Amino acid sequence: MAEPSVPELRGPFVPVLVTGPSMSPTLRHGDAVLVRTGGRPTRPGDVVVAVFRSRPDLLVVKRAVEPRDGGWWLRGDNDLVADDSRAYGVADVRGRVVARWWPRPGRIRGGSR
Repeated sequence: MAEPSVPELRGPFVPVLVTGPSMSPTLRHGDAVLVRTGGRPTRPGDVVVAVFRSRPDLLVVKRAVEPRDGGWWLRGDNDLVADDSRAYGVADVRGRVVARWWPRPGRIRGGSR
């Protein structure tokens, strides 16, 4: 049986579609965001695209809380949804969400939830 492949983001800026309610109200299901790969290091409060080490086949959009075990502890902005590090542990960040380009264009800023 083949191991699941880790999703890759190719290029300095990559479009990503948000699915699910975990980042509401900051991001909603169906929002299209622009992700920057590279650039400055991840900081607590950044909205990021990452892969949980326990779920390497799943690319997620979450908020970086704190560095932990060589990766990041992530949380969604919607406390009613627990599909974040509380369920899956540490994640490896692949890029930082810098803007929502559809349907409500705007910058996505770091900071606390």
